[in-house]
Amino acid sequence: MRRLTPALALTLGALVLTALPAHADSATHLAHRDSYGTKATYEPERSAHGDRRPPAGYTPVFTENVSRHGSRSATDSEDGDLILALWDKAAADGQLTGKGREFGPTVRALEAAMAKVGYGDLSGLGKQEIHDTAVRMAKRLPSLFAGIARDGEKIDVVSSGQGRAVDSADLFTAGLAATDPALRPLIGATRTDKDLLYFHKAAGGAAYRDYLANDQRLASTLKSITDQPKTHEAARGVLRRLFEDAFVDQLSAADQVAAATAVYNLYAIAPAMAQESPGGRGWDMQRYISTAQAAWFGYLGDAEDFYEKGPGFAGSDITYKMADVLLDDFFRQIEQQIEARKTGAAALGAELRFTHAEEIIPLAALMGLPGSTKPATPNHPYTYAANPWRGADVAPLGSNIQWDVYEKNGRYLVHMLYNEKETTFKPTCRPITKNSKFYDYADLKTCFGRR
Repeated sequence: MRRLTPALALTLGALVLTALPAHADSATHLAHRDSYGTKATYEPERSAHGDRRPPAGYTPVFTENVSRHGSRSATDSEDGDLILALWDKAAADGQLTGKGREFGPTVRALEAAMAKVGYGDLSGLGKQEIHDTAVRMAKRLPSLFAGIARDGEKIDVVSSGQGRAVDSADLFTAGLAATDPALRPLIGATRTDKDLLYFHKAAGGAAYRDYLANDQRLASTLKSITDQPKTHEAARGVLRRLFEDAFVDQLSAADQVAAATAVYNLYAIAPAMAQESPGGRGWDMQRYISTAQAAWFGYLGDAEDFYEKGPGFAGSDITYKMADVLLDDFFRQIEQQIEARKTGAAALGAELRFTHAEEIIPLAALMGLPGSTKPATPNHPYTYAANPWRGADVAPLGSNIQWDVYEKNGRYLVHMLYNEKETTFKPTCRPITKNSKFYDYADLKTCFGRR
């Protein structure tokens, strides 16, 4: 959807991507968060009255998490290249609006900043998000980490092996060590497990990849959602902010959508790059796309993620069944902790995992986490009005799922945090008492069909 047709591409000529000064006045992007989809920057969520205390006598003995990498630059320059090609042509033809004249230098500066960071790599904000999340973990569980340091328990660290996930692991563990230097020698070197944390590209994701490539229902559903009059109306509206009407009229409907999508994608990634903007003030990309237009393109992005990674179609688990390998590991780590405590063997104090949206989103659906429980039916396709699933809530940049394990007299309880907010397990899992957020581990195994 983002590429120009060959005929139009030929008319644009070669690009010269020279960085020019940015025009940016504001880093404000918190309003209308849904419009950013899974590129929304991380905001830790907290329970209204703080986390509940465990029942009397229970002490934390283990914690484990899985975290998406922090905020990053765009994975490539495609969006910038595409829209700057149009901008250069419009500039040469005298077809830029007032905002359009400001837009080109802003995009060139943003692209230069992303190239300097490294396409797909953590931005300054992303590094801060991950570090701060680690510090908050340590502060929430002071007795656990004090015990880890005292008893010399190891902290295992594993990633997908992708650069931004590895970097996130290193930053997270550095944040933990900063809270207590005694933890530093206990933190293992980050190891790679693609089957566990990059399963959508590993052997376990073969059926899923076939679904993406060949499922006609998926293709037709996404086409019907995208190819609506509202999409074309929004695309034309975005471009008319930048280019004179006569220039926009020269573009085919498909090229208008591709170009407007590129503008939206730059809008969506800009908050992640706020610290790299001139003076750290932000890129002010809101000037170039209206709230309603951003919301519509955000919805289209969410629809794609919903059907390709999330709850998807009713009666099918193809988008999230492969996440079972990761859920299995959550249970396996607790089993090993329990066995070690029984036998007196060395026990892990923490298991830390670092991955991507392609893993967090299906895991959330598999676990039935809030917002990820409702698939779409043929008669009721995914819409914001009919379904609570939102990429900005389910898997923003830096999103995470954490299980804390507590023990008393050989009984183990599990307490879950989702983006740092204590969260109940799916309704079929019963907490130890009504309205509690703590679950008996043996009951939890049964609830999830683990033996």
